[in-house]
Amino acid sequence: MATACRAVRRRRADRKPIDDAAAADPAAARLAALKLLNRRDFAAGELKGRLLERGVAAETAESTVGQLVREHFVDDARYAGHYVTWHAGRGQGPVRIAMDLREAGIDAATIESAVDARNPVWRERCAALRRRRFGAEAPDDWKERGKQARFLQYRGFTGDQVRAALGNDIELDE
Repeated sequence: MATACRAVRRRRADRKPIDDAAAADPAAARLAALKLLNRRDFAAGELKGRLLERGVAAETAESTVGQLVREHFVDDARYAGHYVTWHAGRGQGPVRIAMDLREAGIDAATIESAVDARNPVWRERCAALRRRRFGAEAPDDWKERGKQARFLQYRGFTGDQVRAALGNDIELDE
């Protein structure tokens, strides 16, 4: 794991920054932003941070990202929706996904509409992940229950979702 992190840092360090003359040039900043967007979708805050890493002046980066938002090249709601779909499919829960989106600079209202942790589908995803990881049988002893609960909480599921996946969900409708 440590070697993979070093490799990523090395690749980022090897990227050529924009030279001092082009740091305030909007055309150079736009070109750098479009090259980044060509690889994957970014949130506005993430894209601005990447441009700043490359040496673009702060006001130029801000105006460039603002222009790209107005042209719909950058859309935080679209980014959040894709992020939720991808990471939920990889077995991550709503708490962890929401935290990652908050770190990416997405506003709370957009996160709430994209994640919707109260949706019953998250309980089903949590239960499916538990079955895939630990088997179809519910855990018998407290030690195994704790192990499975910690795993599911680490993945970002709420306590209610974990309890439902472990088979001791209390129905209040009765």
